[in-house]
Amino acid sequence: MRIRAIAGLSLSALMLGGTMVGCAQGGAGIASASSRDEAAMAKRAVASAEKARKALMKEQAAQAVPFAETAVAMQPRDAGYRALLAQSYLKAGRFASAEAAYGDVLTLTPDDSRAALNLALAQIAGGHWEAARKTLDAHEARIDPTDLGLALALAGSPATGVDVLIAATRSPTASAKTRQNLALAFALAGRWQEARNMAGLDLAPADADQRIMQWAAFAKPNHAADQVAALLGVTPVADPGQPVALALNASVPVAVARSDAGVAVMAAPEPKTETVAVAAVSPAPVVEAAAQPAVAKITFAPRREFVQALPAVAFMPANIGKAPIAEAARRPVAPRVREKGDWYVQIGAYDSADVARDAWVRARQRFAGFSGTAPAGMTFKTASREYYRLSVGGFSRADADATCRAYRAKGGTCFVRAGAGDQIAQWAKGGVQVASR
Repeated sequence: MRIRAIAGLSLSALMLGGTMVGCAQGGAGIASASSRDEAAMAKRAVASAEKARKALMKEQAAQAVPFAETAVAMQPRDAGYRALLAQSYLKAGRFASAEAAYGDVLTLTPDDSRAALNLALAQIAGGHWEAARKTLDAHEARIDPTDLGLALALAGSPATGVDVLIAATRSPTASAKTRQNLALAFALAGRWQEARNMAGLDLAPADADQRIMQWAAFAKPNHAADQVAALLGVTPVADPGQPVALALNASVPVAVARSDAGVAVMAAPEPKTETVAVAAVSPAPVVEAAAQPAVAKITFAPRREFVQALPAVAFMPANIGKAPIAEAARRPVAPRVREKGDWYVQIGAYDSADVARDAWVRARQRFAGFSGTAPAGMTFKTASREYYRLSVGGFSRADADATCRAYRAKGGTCFVRAGAGDQIAQWAKGGVQVASR
């Protein structure tokens, strides 16, 4: 779904690749070609890149991808072609491929702040929030605070994003985009009254109220890619990743063949993409370049699972009729009551309680079994740093095992351990009860 940026703002940073095409590095361009074959490949790269750029200008990102891939295949060390390819992937909703391509761009041009921001956004869309925070942390001095703050909020650190954007709004050069990004960061942090007040600085009261209602849905995405896709106005698709042959460190030569569209990369054929629906979101603040915030490292405890022995299965004799079976199926089944205990399902260890709180929100969205339970948290120190441990507890050993297995079946990460002084998280007090109560 395409979403227009608010207040007339545009995603001009996404045209990065188009402004750099043909800018070869290390003497890879036409002028430095030492042979006829090299000159021919460089010429094909320029032609393919131009076709990709024109397709992007027409908002035909899917058509731009094969031309950009050809340009990279012809001139793999050209940062401009790499940026064009990454941009094409991003605007086509291929976030896994965009993440790989922007990583290659930064390998060639480590100080490219726009590529770093776009890499972070691709990482957020892929659910790699820790990696996104690392990216933003490494490039924070070069990324515009207006974009950095919102990216941090999207990457699971809304409080830090709010702090960055508050400082940015105090600058004489602060724009409507800065204020609206701060409003959205407030919303992602759960500070709705402040979000409404800030949004109202640039919008009519009725429009500001409507914006807040739409942000309420935006703050609870169904998929990791939803928020980034809505902000960038793209449709996420199933993506197997960038072809291995196009990787910057690829050891396998890239074979090419002529086609009606020019020179096409003969890597493994790209599977037909499937459109993933994205919840409609009203015009929302936009991150200008797409990058993810980097926060201190999140360390998870070792992944292990305590598995219960399965009860023996009583096999039914072959001569048992269907009627008794149907009758048994109609009998009401009494709900299973969880037993109290001192076993906990640990979800992760995070840099701060703020990051853990965002992780809890995402965990509840992923796994309905956490509804009605209160998260437990505690701070613990290692020899080098301090972490905040997030868990759900008060279970018997058997219930803890079953809960962890069910959560992992939904794609979560957890393990079971005995209680170690865990207390209900401060933000959850006064609400729901601990799982066993």
